[in-house]
Amino acid sequence: MIVLKNVSLLRGVKPVLEQASATIHPGEKVGLIGRNGAGKSSLFSLLAGRLHPDAGDVEIPPAWLQPGGMAEVAQNMPETDEPATDFVLQGDARLMKAKADLAAAEAADDGNAIGEAHANLAEAGVFDAPARAQALLLGLGFTLEQAMAPVNSFSGGWRMRLQLARALMCPAKLLLLDEPTNHLDLDALVWLEAWLQRYDGTLLIISHDREFLDAITKVTLHLDEGKLTRYTGGYTAFESMRAERLSQQQAAFSKQQDKIAHLSKFIARFKAQASKARQAQSRVKALERMEKLAPVLTASDFQFNFPEPLSLPNPMLSLKELACGYFVDKGHGPEPLTIVSGINRSVLPGQRIGILGANGQGKSTVVKTLARMNKPISGEITEGKGLSIGYFAQQELDVLRPDEGPMQHMLRLAREVGPNAREQELRDFLGRFQFSGDMVNQPVHQFSGGEKARLVLALVVWQRPNLLLLDEPTNHLDLTTREALSMALNEFEGTVMLVSHDRALLREVCDEFWLVAKGEVSTFDGDLDDYQKYLADVARETALAARAARDGAKAAASASASSDADTPASTEATVFNSKGKEDRKAQAQARQKLNEQLRPLKAELKKVDERMARAGEEHAKLTQSLGSISIGPSERADQGKRLKALDEEIEALEARWLELSEAIEQIGN
Repeated sequence: MIVLKNVSLLRGVKPVLEQASATIHPGEKVGLIGRNGAGKSSLFSLLAGRLHPDAGDVEIPPAWLQPGGMAEVAQNMPETDEPATDFVLQGDARLMKAKADLAAAEAADDGNAIGEAHANLAEAGVFDAPARAQALLLGLGFTLEQAMAPVNSFSGGWRMRLQLARALMCPAKLLLLDEPTNHLDLDALVWLEAWLQRYDGTLLIISHDREFLDAITKVTLHLDEGKLTRYTGGYTAFESMRAERLSQQQAAFSKQQDKIAHLSKFIARFKAQASKARQAQSRVKALERMEKLAPVLTASDFQFNFPEPLSLPNPMLSLKELACGYFVDKGHGPEPLTIVSGINRSVLPGQRIGILGANGQGKSTVVKTLARMNKPISGEITEGKGLSIGYFAQQELDVLRPDEGPMQHMLRLAREVGPNAREQELRDFLGRFQFSGDMVNQPVHQFSGGEKARLVLALVVWQRPNLLLLDEPTNHLDLTTREALSMALNEFEGTVMLVSHDRALLREVCDEFWLVAKGEVSTFDGDLDDYQKYLADVARETALAARAARDGAKAAASASASSDADTPASTEATVFNSKGKEDRKAQAQARQKLNEQLRPLKAELKKVDERMARAGEEHAKLTQSLGSISIGPSERADQGKRLKALDEEIEALEARWLELSEAIEQIGN
């Protein structure tokens, strides 16, 4: 287990932990929460050994500190042209060590070491490791083609997905995940949620997604004012218990203030009277000894609102045969690359539209086009008279200048867009978004992700928009700031179009959904629960399509074989030239698609089979050994415990074997 005893930690002169204590038991899934800047990432660095406590003790099982015992998502991304699958494979520290040991043994021509290294490689799962790595990449939204693409061909967000897959690849006893959902769409988030629910190690996760935390964690650690407080349950349970604790603390504080006022009144009245002097003095001492309870501060100290729009055009936008995409210069001038086309829609005042769809389908492309950041490929966008758009970019630096501070951004916005204002008014406005003092002139590139997001929100609010186009606005925002955003959006009188993987925000704000898929925009008739069912149906349809392709390939192969038996050579040549080539191409494509789906499942099934065989052999030997009268009580007890563990493992392996077999049968039949 992990035990923190009276730990103090300083970052510069700022105290992060002050006499903090906490215990995390093996196998627990723990959500670490706290305000931005509270020190959550510093606590992760402490557990990973990059920082050392200034006081107190941190106890972590030694095995967890060995290579492969602990995994986390690296923040730096090396420039490399190695394939994505190979990069992810390197996250398995145990496998990499076994490979290095084999290379060293072969170089030394040490037969015993070579044999041992091969055994370690088999134990580390060397044979199905590539399949496991690709399964992680597919779950996180990569295609098989992308899984073999070089790492340096991916953008920043996709590289962070690679780092996440690399961390998940490690069979670690302790997994530290710091905001793993920031660069995921809703589809990949749902997959990661299911994967972490199956993870059997100890998990510590920092996240500002309440539904994600509720689905995974059973324990919550709250870091506040340098102290760690443990709560049983996910985020919703924490929120309820925290509210009750704050209420009790406020009541205790109020009661104490009444008592202090009563004592002070007694002292002031009687300290000058000789007959009451001793009693007054005793009350002075009681007052000095009394514990001073700090006033309770509410967690939601950040609140804002969108001002009432000056007008509400009807319709806000009218889209006719709109095609969205990019213009790519291929050496002969810019050429259009269409992502989504045929959009015929109207956006009306007061609508709350959530935009759904997998990464790469074109959600951000559509929003950028409506926000005037991209030119339409074709079609028409008719804007209502008086339309004022507030655009929150997924990548904050799309609208921020790294070398300028908040005040420079506000001065330029007030001058170029309006409304105009004096510097003091702008300074007061920035203060509402927690930018004060010297911070208003601090360059943006020195800000955290949460601070950049707050600045973009401030720029949007100042423009007094009547149409909000928000592309992943909650990335980097802490939970209390997300709550403030949700409240502000619900009170906003204009129209909201929202792209987000935060299901809580989508549920609270949106009352209708658009689906961007297969190059089109359509109305999604349902809620988020229906959308998750839709995702499951799409996966099932993909499996059925693969089956149909396989059946078609079988039929084509059978017809071809029959034709071969009865057709003269000259006719064979004619058939080959006209039809056979297309049939064989279709068959090859169908076989390739089917094999791509079956390969990781078959590899895992083989591994489960091998482990079941080994566990069965060990079970039989232990059963036989327990029947012997030659073993002592202590050894018999140890063997009994091991036998029970094997029973549980075999039961789990059998269940997984059945799941894999059914999945293979569904795809293959």
